[in-house]
Amino acid sequence: MTSSRDSWTVTTHDWARDVDRDHLRRVRAQADVELPGGLQHLVLEVLAYASDEAEHLGRVGRATVQRHSDGSVAVTDDGRGTDTRRDEHGQVVRKPVMATQDVRFTGDTEPVLLADGHPRRGMSSVSALCLWLRHTNHRTEGAWTQNYAHGIPEQDLTELPPSAQTGTTVHFLLDPDLEADARLDPRVLAASPWLEVTLVS
Repeated sequence: MTSSRDSWTVTTHDWARDVDRDHLRRVRAQADVELPGGLQHLVLEVLAYASDEAEHLGRVGRATVQRHSDGSVAVTDDGRGTDTRRDEHGQVVRKPVMATQDVRFTGDTEPVLLADGHPRRGMSSVSALCLWLRHTNHRTEGAWTQNYAHGIPEQDLTELPPSAQTGTTVHFLLDPDLEADARLDPRVLAASPWLEVTLVS
């Protein structure tokens, strides 16, 4: 798709804004509110997007949650890949899920609870609370990756070789200064009826 960003429909995020630094700062300033339940809550935030898409498509999706020796976690799903488009200048633009607020969870809206019983706040809460995060998406029309530090992109989107499979991987390391509970319960992670989740330790 090649068109003006101003014409792109806002569903979960506003395409017109790449980074909302004030929002990211607010998330970090109230980490105790944004991080109930520790690392598991962040993993559930990521899985919720894969579950949303699977439900929208009317199928059961698959996701893998992999723990790494450095304490980081990679969540990979088999969806269509994060929506990525080209604007009227030919510039590649990915939906700014990592660096701007999800409009569904703003204001006085009724809280949407995740499987741990805590409110869903959106993917940007994950990004803002992480020392680093790498967001990689594979779509039928191409693949891209980008690194973030506390929610701020460290470079432009980097194009990757095409892949036979579509999907998204969010690989992140929670800021160790937050000293959050690092336990993951596979039963809680697999609570969505729209997603089959495999935990790899």
